[in-house]
Amino acid sequence: MSPPPRPETTVAAKVFPSPNHGERKDGRRPDMLILHYTGMPDAGEALQWLCNPISQVSAHYFVFEDGRVIQMVPEARRAWHAGASYWDGETDLNSRSIGIEIANPGHPGGLPPFPDAQIDSVAALARDIVSRWRIPPTRVLAHSDVAPGRKVDPGELFPWHRLHEAGVGHWVAPASIRDGRFFARGDEGMPIEALQAMLTMYGYGLKISGVFDENTEKVVAAFQRHFRPERVDGVADASTITTLRDLIATRPQSVA
Repeated sequence: MSPPPRPETTVAAKVFPSPNHGERKDGRRPDMLILHYTGMPDAGEALQWLCNPISQVSAHYFVFEDGRVIQMVPEARRAWHAGASYWDGETDLNSRSIGIEIANPGHPGGLPPFPDAQIDSVAALARDIVSRWRIPPTRVLAHSDVAPGRKVDPGELFPWHRLHEAGVGHWVAPASIRDGRFFARGDEGMPIEALQAMLTMYGYGLKISGVFDENTEKVVAAFQRHFRPERVDGVADASTITTLRDLIATRPQSVA
């Protein structure tokens, strides 16, 4: 009898295999890390769903509320977690990424805070993954970043700054919210074109049209959810634009 498979990271306690994976296309290697929440009331049920062939979804790792980590899919395999998505010119993100599912009921369950033990484990796991695969900080992303409007996880309460403190991801202190000029749905002109250009420069999928349309609003909200979570409204106020500018200005040129 062969021994049970061992996790590829010391952060994970064991392997609980999911059948939902395939070959990474075109021989691609992981150069992105995408974080999700489960969005289900019970962690055990969420885990079973991710390992059920009927669901057609999976991720490489699963982190319980108490900090326990298990591996579901080998890192070299293409887990099915990102779905229809886009980042920095690429669309088949499942072939380029490693996915982490974080047990949390999410917005449907009132978006409860993430326990400290869970975030500590997510940070340790993410740090190990980005180190081994040399994933750049700007490619550690939320599901909402790569699928604006369609997905909102892991949500505005996820503490990205704590991951950054652990050496994972790109982050700047969000600019303070204050009164002043803002841009919203229906606005047009060069300032909107400049905003759209900045968002696409960072990696978001958006047409540069000079019109603040529904898609622009969705992308701005996704940006806020990750980088300026105090107010997520899809309105490009001075705080949002300044935070985006600071992120572009401090974007690392080397890998993590």
